[in-house]
Amino acid sequence: MTKNKIFRTARGYQLLLQEKKNMTPSMEDYLEMIYRNCLVEGYTRVSVLAESLNVQAPSASRMIQKLSELDLLDYERYGVIRLTESGEELGEFLYNRHQIVEEFLTYLGVTESLLAETEMIEHHLSLDTLDRIAQLNNFFQDNPLIHKEYQDYST
Repeated sequence: MTKNKIFRTARGYQLLLQEKKNMTPSMEDYLEMIYRNCLVEGYTRVSVLAESLNVQAPSASRMIQKLSELDLLDYERYGVIRLTESGEELGEFLYNRHQIVEEFLTYLGVTESLLAETEMIEHHLSLDTLDRIAQLNNFFQDNPLIHKEYQDYST
């Protein structure tokens, strides 16, 4: 849950958006998964990343090279993948964005294809909309009876 989580200042978001302009949704997905995988050991490997995203290792390698060129990763060929400071910051943002959207859809009662729905939505939200969704998530979390009323109304 994202209760009262504040990600960063408005300036921090502006910097993230500047970095994101060069990124496709696919690049965002890779960076988010690298961030997730690095949470455990501080690094990941191409094979782990490829398996996590259900892609072939050569495809993962090509994307890692692109993300490295954006100074988001430190990567040694056939070695480990580590996030740079800016890669970690952007990866954390992407991870949190995913969590906010998934939580929102869960509050709405979406169960079937939750991951697919989250993936389709998360890349197309403005920061203002994301903030408002996080606010609504917090509202439902703080007011479970109102959320229950919504659930009863929607069924």
